[in-house]
Amino acid sequence: MIFAFLPDDDRWQMHGACAGEDPELFFPVGNNAAAREQADEAKAVCYRCPVMEICGQWALEHRIESGVWGALTEDDRRAILRRRGRGTGRGRKARAL
Repeated sequence: MIFAFLPDDDRWQMHGACAGEDPELFFPVGNNAAAREQADEAKAVCYRCPVMEICGQWALEHRIESGVWGALTEDDRRAILRRRGRGTGRGRKARAL
């Protein structure tokens, strides 16, 4: 199934595989083994989702800092933004003009 939505159109969320899941699954707390396992379970839902890519892009564009979105964890999204040269702002040093 192919979806086409305008940039500010959030109707894609209605098609998410996560819609029928417990929302808590997508918000693991901490970085211990149990939290990593929970994130992996959330990603498994994402991997079968028809809007996974749209969801991940949305989370990156809106700088969502918590949860698993489009099979991307918080750490995954921070790494992608750093590679793009648009870090999250956390821990970055201000540049002198």
